[in-house]
Amino acid sequence: MKVLRGHHVSFAVRDLAASRRFYGELLGFGEIARPELGVPGTWYRVGDTEVHLIQTPAGFETGAPPPRLSPLANHAAFQIDDYEAAVSALRARGLEVLETSGAMGQLWIRDPDGNVIELIRARGDRAARG
Repeated sequence: MKVLRGHHVSFAVRDLAASRRFYGELLGFGEIARPELGVPGTWYRVGDTEVHLIQTPAGFETGAPPPRLSPLANHAAFQIDDYEAAVSALRARGLEVLETSGAMGQLWIRDPDGNVIELIRARGDRAARG
């Protein structure tokens, strides 16, 4: 077996509208067509990766997000072009931002459900690893 590339990351969400505002409006992910799967959801494309949001039914447990924002938590990382502009825009929206520095170019935020998202500026061949 040979794994060729990543295809998508999936996040369980409770409030699909809030998550669409976060991923679609704030982060600017491009929405793509999604087949009818029997549960509400939204799919996005970011570069070569898809992000699938799946609204979980009440009472369905998907695991708890980390109790605090931490780069040690399971997370998905997305490359950004301007670190300082990203920090400024996220803070202006009232998000908690755990940042390194402009030189390091890494920051972490949480989506409305507490899922950790890393945003990272390209740094040579270490561009989007987190």
